[in-house]
Amino acid sequence: MLGLSINPFAVVAAALAVFFLGALWYSPLLLGRQWVAAHGYTAEKLVEMRKGAAASYAVSFLCYLLMGAVLSVLAGETGVATAAGGLRLGAICWLGFAATIGLTANLFSEKPLTAYLIDAGYQLVYLAVMGAIVGAWQ
Repeated sequence: MLGLSINPFAVVAAALAVFFLGALWYSPLLLGRQWVAAHGYTAEKLVEMRKGAAASYAVSFLCYLLMGAVLSVLAGETGVATAAGGLRLGAICWLGFAATIGLTANLFSEKPLTAYLIDAGYQLVYLAVMGAIVGAWQ
């Protein structure tokens, strides 16, 4: 039976950290240009995508809250109570779930491997960061 010991402050902090990490990751400062090129997006497509960005950001943030809560439960169930342990837990979750799901989806999407690598890299970093935050606050 799951104890469901979730620290809501850790979950919100982790979600905010991931949200801002994504803004940096996909910005022109880091991998934004490469991500746009990998998807073959035109300037017109980007303008169109920005029209629905608010809803996309809101749903993304809700997803990050859910991921943070689930990582918090996993940390509690596995006895992870340090940032280093949480970082490992996040990386393991990435390897077992996010990396594999993303790769199989990429194989059937006709998108270049570069698109997968940029997204999977972000997911690895954010799951590790999220795990470190919830692990430290267990």
